Amino acid sequence: METNNVDLGPVAAGMARLAEGIDDAQLGDATPCPAYTVRELLAHVVGLCTAFRDAGRKDLGPTTDTDPETVEYVLDAGWRTELPRLLEELTAAWRRPDAWEGFTRAGGIDLPASVAGQIALNELLVHGWDLARATGQDYAPDEASLAVSYALLEPDEDDQGREGMFGPVVPVGPGASLRDRVIGLSGRRPDWKPGK
Repeated sequence: METNNVDLGPVAAGMARLAEGIDDAQLGDATPCPAYTVRELLAHVVGLCTAFRDAGRKDLGPTTDTDPETVEYVLDAGWRTELPRLLEELTAAWRRPDAWEGFTRAGGIDLPASVAGQIALNELLVHGWDLARATGQDYAPDEASLAVSYALLEPDEDDQGREGMFGPVVPVGPGASLRDRVIGLSGRRPDWKPGK
């Protein structure tokens, strides 16, 4: 996928709006990620923003070397000011053309920087949907970001039975929106609601 025009700004701004709309009373609520409450998912987003910001800067070290599967996600008390700042820093890091060049590291894995940038966008987009669903907020990511996520998640012809990046692919109907197709490819049911 051509990455010259990929901009994390819209999904980062969407995540910031969603976070602002989360009430403290919702932090213990379930999300479409069965292992995460809203609180834990927000902590995960804080962590991924830090890791992918540093990956975009090619500032490799502890933040880019840590396997996310080994982290216990604890939400810091200052998250309401920390998360918007990190989202701005993440966006700025990936607006630099050299962020997309060569290789970088995220989650302890060396990978092409262009792929890392797409993964960062996809993580924000999909987890934005998770948080919106869990907290009853509207969520309409921009078409360009959805197209990046779809291209990243779409299985190859010989890979149709694979698991999605977040779990087994969930089939959606032929008339499904691009957003719902992306959500299905990410391993989620587009009709997920709390308690369902």
